[in-house]
Amino acid sequence: MRAFLGKILRFCVGLMLFLLCWEGIVRLFELPNFMLPSPVRVVDAFARQPSFLLYHASLTLGETLLGFVFGVLAGAAVALLLWASPLARRGLLPVVLVTQALPVFAIAPILVLWLGFGLTSKVVMAILVIFFAVTSSFYDGLRQMEPGLVDLARLYRVSRLRELWLFRLPSALPALASGIRIAAVFAPIGAVVGEWVGAKGGLAFIMLQSNARMQTDVMFAALILLALMVLCLRAIVDRVTRWLVHWQAET
Repeated sequence: MRAFLGKILRFCVGLMLFLLCWEGIVRLFELPNFMLPSPVRVVDAFARQPSFLLYHASLTLGETLLGFVFGVLAGAAVALLLWASPLARRGLLPVVLVTQALPVFAIAPILVLWLGFGLTSKVVMAILVIFFAVTSSFYDGLRQMEPGLVDLARLYRVSRLRELWLFRLPSALPALASGIRIAAVFAPIGAVVGEWVGAKGGLAFIMLQSNARMQTDVMFAALILLALMVLCLRAIVDRVTRWLVHWQAET
């Protein structure tokens, strides 16, 4: 509890310093509101329409969470398949690499064209953004088992399924946890890019509309909500993954 309160205190102090620097830059250079609004104006923009902004934030949050969950499950499943089957490895590994090599903005218009402006295209976009990180991390963890454990499995002539369950999965969990932590940060990017290309709502939709109307304070309010969403998701995922690999020593 003391460590948790210490982290909260450091976060609050850092946030206050950031806001003070932001306010100082606006006042020092006398920047107009359409270029860089002050923190007070951003808070006022949120206070004028909190339900409106929170509603659109809930849309982006739903897209992010669905994309995160399905992306982690799909990435873990493909990693297991790549490890278990040489045939699948030869066929799927190039596809996995190609999905990561293609630019995000090149895929998004196609997904919106195929899946529409609704929830589905944003969720699929988030899945594609985080899919490679989870697959790559977990697959590497499954392959890089300790040599002593490999010798032990061969000594007792365990089946491939029991080897996976008893040796490889516990050994690969730290790598999977790292991939999940990365996915927690990148999942909102997929949802936001999808909303930029075409959407009926969401924080990115609000940013585009506000930018077109020169309502920079509203755009910054939506941006701060998105940043808070990412921080909260990462904090929750970090706590869950630490519990998942509780035996791993931290330095």
